[in-house]
Amino acid sequence: MIFNMGGRPGQAVCRRLFERRGLLVNKLWQTKVLQAADTDITALVEIEKNSPHRFEFFMGLVGDQPICARTAWAYAKAGGRISHALSVYSCQLRQPNQVKVIFEFLRNGFQDISSSLDLFFEDDTVADEKIPFLAFLANALKENSVFPYEPPAGSRRFRNLIAGFMRTYHHIPLTADNVVVFPSRTVAIESALQLLSPHLAIVDEQLSRHLPRPWLTSLNVEKTESGKYSEDAIAVIEAPRQSDLLVELIRKLKPEVVVTGMAQFESVTSSAFEHLIEITREIGCRLLLDISDHFELSSLPSSNGVLKYLAGNVLPSHVAIICGLLKNQVYSDLEVAFVISEEKAMFKALCKTVELMQGNNPIISQYYYGCLFHELLAFQIADRHPLTQRIGEKTGALKANGFSSSTISILEHAELAVNESDESPLVHMDVDQSFLPVTKPVKGEIFESFARQNIAESETDVTFGIRQMISSSYGLQSATNTEFIYADSTVALFNKLVLCCIHEGGTLCFPVGSNGNYVSAAKFLKAKIASIPTDPQAGYKLTEKTLKGALANIKKPWVYISGPTINPTGLLYSNEEINKLLQICAKVGATVILDTSFSGVEFNSKGFKGWKLGDAVEKISSAHPAFCIAFLGGLFSTVLTGGIKFGYLHINQPCMVETFHSFAGLSKPHRTAKYMIKKLLDLREQKKGDLLNAISEQTNILASRYKQLKQTLESCGWEVLDAQAGVSIVAKPSSYLGKTIKINEEGDNSSRSLKLDDSNIREAMLKGTGLCINSASWTGIPGYCRLTIALEDADFNRALQCISKFKSLVG
Repeated sequence: MIFNMGGRPGQAVCRRLFERRGLLVNKLWQTKVLQAADTDITALVEIEKNSPHRFEFFMGLVGDQPICARTAWAYAKAGGRISHALSVYSCQLRQPNQVKVIFEFLRNGFQDISSSLDLFFEDDTVADEKIPFLAFLANALKENSVFPYEPPAGSRRFRNLIAGFMRTYHHIPLTADNVVVFPSRTVAIESALQLLSPHLAIVDEQLSRHLPRPWLTSLNVEKTESGKYSEDAIAVIEAPRQSDLLVELIRKLKPEVVVTGMAQFESVTSSAFEHLIEITREIGCRLLLDISDHFELSSLPSSNGVLKYLAGNVLPSHVAIICGLLKNQVYSDLEVAFVISEEKAMFKALCKTVELMQGNNPIISQYYYGCLFHELLAFQIADRHPLTQRIGEKTGALKANGFSSSTISILEHAELAVNESDESPLVHMDVDQSFLPVTKPVKGEIFESFARQNIAESETDVTFGIRQMISSSYGLQSATNTEFIYADSTVALFNKLVLCCIHEGGTLCFPVGSNGNYVSAAKFLKAKIASIPTDPQAGYKLTEKTLKGALANIKKPWVYISGPTINPTGLLYSNEEINKLLQICAKVGATVILDTSFSGVEFNSKGFKGWKLGDAVEKISSAHPAFCIAFLGGLFSTVLTGGIKFGYLHINQPCMVETFHSFAGLSKPHRTAKYMIKKLLDLREQKKGDLLNAISEQTNILASRYKQLKQTLESCGWEVLDAQAGVSIVAKPSSYLGKTIKINEEGDNSSRSLKLDDSNIREAMLKGTGLCINSASWTGIPGYCRLTIALEDADFNRALQCISKFKSLVG
């Protein structure tokens, strides 16, 4: 494209007009032309008066020093002749197909954020990464009304892309079922250690810095005369990265798990890796090898000894590969990690571990790195030759450290994500996520957060907005010593609080009818747990009487309370009720985990006036010096964050803050997520119509869904507990308990009879109809199952059909 451009705005401005829209500019020719004598430039003088911008004129045709509009105006008034530049630009659109997709998205109702879009890049490699990603993100936001359900172990598309890259570029025949995704390398390492629970682990000194401090300071590294360790806790010994020194440590200490990276000079060949495989096999030790520093997302990756070994050998069952993806050109610190294991039991256990410890992986980081993998795979010509046959695993001298019987039991009984095929998708009424349409304001802020360049630190500081929201929503004031801690999810923050409870020798007290995943996670982390009875007559709420009786004989109680909206029952604690419960906790010096992350959507709440915690909390805090409230929250109900996960923790007791920070390793929200959250919180505080209307609309959708689901369940013989808020309800399948149903077995055409009870009804509904719900084992309420209602329209209608179908199957 050829443009003739008048130069009065200034050469830099004219060039920038094109470059920020993704055009490569080449100046073909330039001259000066006289400004017409009858042209009034006072408007330009006025602009200069009210802004820092300076226009560009010249004195006559021979002057080569630019003058501003005010000087040019004065010179012309005095009889002088002024001129301006005239340039001819040749402009070529960089990556035109992707840029077209981006602008089509912006024209579709998002013109107000187009000013944030800057497609000028000094480095072509940055443009080659960012423009395709923005096009992919724009297309995803345009085509999809919701962020679809993804397995907690990572999007299947993303895992397939990783496996495809390994197969195409490194000739390793992996599948998606060998890859587990984690939010970061640090989280992957800590989660694997929690899963394996070794008494002694050796960890590379460069990888241990974000592990929990108690692991790094434990002296429980020697066995007693009976051959056992004195404490049932993890002790980590830091080790140098050099393989010969590491091998010497392994021989002497005989750890149960080794986590290490490789020095650059040892990573080129496979000999150091093979040596580590042999020594860990000999002593029956698990090996987790980190290849992050040597893994290249490139069309011509350099030699990698570990991947070279895997091309010719099956990965031994006692070995797993960890890789953190952090080396991108565009978004610093945007991380995602994956673990490769060819042992089926380890793969399944890691999938369940990431769900318990993190909830879900952030979807946008998977989108970003998925784009990079996709570009590389699209560039490569498919190899039609079959991959070479790999050498099988050698038999080991000792069986590698496995999972404890208690860990296996917890993972088997926890009602976690069900593996599903692409051909037969399931309906998920068993996940704590919202699949309601992503609203226009949220879509706009998601795109803007990734389109912007040079985001200032102040634009990502969400603390003021969170502080305002807590004050306006719950009446809780933040003192000067209050600490705000942020993470990718509330699940991750909750689990760090569980570790604090264990560290302080506390007992975690769950009311009957709490979030089943939280209870399973606490058991997985080996917390001491107590169950507090709730009142069936009050909808399984905590009452003063039951709480006081339960805490009477518990030392160092940590009480979990979900409110104002109780998950999973959907009932509400009034301001009076919560203040009375907090008073009882204060008297015994309990730590209260007050979880508001399921609150913010009240659709059947006549008479509910919200919480006013400020004065009451200030008054009761003096009752006992040990009393503390850990205020846990999320934002998906408050500002409808769509598929973007965000959790916050508000603590005002310095000693607890110190304990919390000793358990490092949180996956923090990326600056793009914080930029988006800040913008949405500002919109909420300003009471902007679009966002408030969207919140009101989604509240009405949930109210309608609740009525429809209640009506369908009751017509099919279920007893439904009335709900007031939230995204889930509980119901009892009264008509089905004790009856027998035939269900088909997986993998063959046989069937078996199943006598229904409140635990196996989840399995019966899943195999009979494809509907996933949570049973009474998850809710903790005898007889009552949990069903979520925040599904997209098609899935919700399918769920209603499945409930009716199940009635006919049992009928």
